[in-house]
Amino acid sequence: MRAWMLPANSDSYKQIALHQVEQPSPGPGEVLIRMKAWSLNYRDFMIASGHYFGGKLTRETIPLSDGAGEVAAVGQGVTRFKEGDRVQSAFFSHWEEGPPRQSPALGDGQAPGVLAEYVVLPESGVVPMAKSLDFGEAACLPCAGVTAWNALVEGPRPVKAGDKVLVLGTGGVSMIALQIARACGAEVIATSSSDAKLEKVKLLGASHTVNYKSTPEWGAYVKEHFGGADKVVEVGGAGTAEQSMNALAMEGEIGFIGVLSPEGGPNPRGLMMSAGLMRGIFVGSSAMAKRLNAAVDANGITPVIGKRFSFEEADKAYAHADSNDSFGKTVIELA
Repeated sequence: MRAWMLPANSDSYKQIALHQVEQPSPGPGEVLIRMKAWSLNYRDFMIASGHYFGGKLTRETIPLSDGAGEVAAVGQGVTRFKEGDRVQSAFFSHWEEGPPRQSPALGDGQAPGVLAEYVVLPESGVVPMAKSLDFGEAACLPCAGVTAWNALVEGPRPVKAGDKVLVLGTGGVSMIALQIARACGAEVIATSSSDAKLEKVKLLGASHTVNYKSTPEWGAYVKEHFGGADKVVEVGGAGTAEQSMNALAMEGEIGFIGVLSPEGGPNPRGLMMSAGLMRGIFVGSSAMAKRLNAAVDANGITPVIGKRFSFEEADKAYAHADSNDSFGKTVIELA
């Protein structure tokens, strides 16, 4: 079978190459998936450059955590899936439900990645697809979708109708968060450095937009002009966290994902002034993925795909996702 691979000590996604490798077989408790589609996340660039948790890759690695396909075969003892089922990967193969269970995540060099024609995953790391989505759309959800769902719906202060939700930028997490928030009856405020992208975000249902280049104190602006945000999907990190705190309405919550702008030293006084809460988000469990998929089907949510590439063009997909032209999710598909 064919698989895209990064070399040991990779320092750039540009080192990815297509290889012929042996097709895996499912062992006891495992599921063999014939992959149909994949999507890229920011973490995939961090892994490729050696800046993800754990540092540089120590061995040749198949990348990516997010994919969808059909069950090709199941190993002994598998009861939840059968051949032909439409499924997607789970970011954490062994966190099915309950409190966070940290373990190697797909494609990080410790756990296998999914950018191959066939993938074997444990039964606990496989989730049925949303019935209303195609493979490319379903492939957008394992990391970005579950992250957004966890930030908005799980935890002590789930989003509710009438809330104001602030999303940062126009990447995959923020765009699916916008759609989840709208489905919950919330009002969405979105930021970007591009007025053209903000126009696209308005078409997706954002009520208010802020260009953070022309409005560098965008946190105070959100508080003053829109009454503050009840929920902030904070994908930036230390570099943007203080602005997000300044944007909070009273007793608001920040879902802290924080990888795009990891440098800086935020002053947490904004939380004190708003009686706010900051909750750490590291994707989520398989149970969260199932609840998200049910909400996708119930509300007609379709992940925002900026561009689709063929499997043979995976290297071009990386380049597009890394460019200023990227919007929403970048998807790779196998014909």
